Amino acid sequence: MENAPQPTVSRMYIVPCMLTICSLFSGFYSIVSSFNGHFFAAAIAILVAAVFDGLDGRVARMTGSTSTFGMELDSLCDMVAFGVAPAILAYLWALTPYGRYGWLAAFLYVAATALRLARFNSQAVDNSGHHDFTGLPCPAAAGMIATSVMFSTHVFKTTDTVQHITLLLLVYLLSYLMVSTHRYLSFKHMDIAREKRFQVFVGLILLLILLASEPPITLFAASLIYIFSGLFMAARARLGRKKPQPVNRIDL
Repeated sequence: MENAPQPTVSRMYIVPCMLTICSLFSGFYSIVSSFNGHFFAAAIAILVAAVFDGLDGRVARMTGSTSTFGMELDSLCDMVAFGVAPAILAYLWALTPYGRYGWLAAFLYVAATALRLARFNSQAVDNSGHHDFTGLPCPAAAGMIATSVMFSTHVFKTTDTVQHITLLLLVYLLSYLMVSTHRYLSFKHMDIAREKRFQVFVGLILLLILLASEPPITLFAASLIYIFSGLFMAARARLGRKKPQPVNRIDL
C-alpha cells in the first residue's frame, strides 16, 4: 500500500484489512508450496499476493478508510508475502547448490525488504509533487523472482531445482535495488488528459491481451523491463548532469 495518504485515525476497517490478510495468506501459501517442491504454484501465489496488495490500498483510498492500523498491518504482511516468501522460493529453487552463498543471498533479500519497508514508513510526506518510488518496490522484486520461476518452468520445462549463476546474481541485484535511491515509476498517480483517456483505455486492453497471451513469458519480460528502468533512468540522469554546458564565446 505504498504512496498511501497519511491516515488521521487509527481504526480497523474490515474490507481493506481483509484484502491485506488475503495477501498474507497468499504469501504463506507460497512458503508452504516452496517447501513441498511446488515452485510454480509458489510463484503464482506471490503474484496473487501482489494483486491483493494493490487492491487493499486502492480500496482504502477510494472509501476513505485509510488508518495507521491498516498501514502497519500492510507492512507486516508485505514482509511475509514479498520478503520471506520470495526468499524461500529463490533459495529452495535455485540457491541451495551454492551453499553458504545461497542462504546468505536469501537472507540479504529478506533484510533488504525489511529495510525498504522501514525506510518507506519513516519517510515524511513528499510535497514536491513527485510520486515515484525511491528504490525498487518490494512487490516488484518479488514479482521478478516469481516470474523467473514461471519463465524457466514454461520455456525450459524444468519442474525441479535449477542451478545457474545468473539467478544468484539476480537475488543480489534485487536486494541492492530495493535499498538504493534509484527512482521507479509509480502508476498510482497518473494524470491523463480527458481527451486521451479513451486511447489509454484501449491501450490497456491491448496490453492485457498481450500479457494474457503467454503469461510466463510476457510477465517475465514486463518485470525485467521495470527492474532495469530504474537503472536506465539513473544512468540518464547522471549523464545529463555530466553534460558540459555550452560556452558563449565573443570574438573581438
